[in-house]
Amino acid sequence: MNKNTTIEESQASDTQVGRLSDFAYASIKELLARGTYKPGHKLPIRSVAELLNVGATPAREAINRLVFEGALAMVGPKTVIVPHLDLAALYEVTQMRLALEGLATEKGASRATGETIDNLLCLQEKITLSLDEMRYGDALHDNKEFHFAIYRLCEMPHLLSTIEALWLRVGASFHNLYPEFAEAKYGVHNHMAAIEGLVDKDPSAVRAAMENDIRDGYRRLKKAAQERLNRQ
Repeated sequence: MNKNTTIEESQASDTQVGRLSDFAYASIKELLARGTYKPGHKLPIRSVAELLNVGATPAREAINRLVFEGALAMVGPKTVIVPHLDLAALYEVTQMRLALEGLATEKGASRATGETIDNLLCLQEKITLSLDEMRYGDALHDNKEFHFAIYRLCEMPHLLSTIEALWLRVGASFHNLYPEFAEAKYGVHNHMAAIEGLVDKDPSAVRAAMENDIRDGYRRLKKAAQERLNRQ
């Protein structure tokens, strides 16, 4: 009886650790996709565990999974960082984003409702205020929500999960958009054009606006990557 109880307790403990590991994994993925961390940021296991209120084991397992997937990079025996995207990787991710995010936008645009429009306008108001106040981290957080509020309209879960994976890779690099992107208001203009296309029920116009947003961002990110390469 005692042996069986011990086995059951062990199984329950393993299950709990597994759930916490999944929670930590999903949480870190979302933080990366929203651009919470800049490229080069270190992610110590202890800090992640404290941030997510989980133990060291679930935090370690989650980080190891993300290292294996390439979303994080091991640069020392106990040092894990958010990696920089080189020019080749940035180009590849951007080409995939144009194709897949453009597809999701066009497929879902016709499903936009008045509530969708109101939500996007509210999000854009928050983004613009954050940019004006140079709170770029807050702007990036709401920028992801803006994009995916449109992409989710396509109701294609496999497509969405692939787009999420691309944002996981490029999210940290979005910090390199600023302050130039904020001063020129590229994103603001593209987002408002997308909203206008949704109001006009013109999927092609919405797709064009979102693709322009990706292209404008790519030009700035490419410049930042080249500058970093020149400094090495």
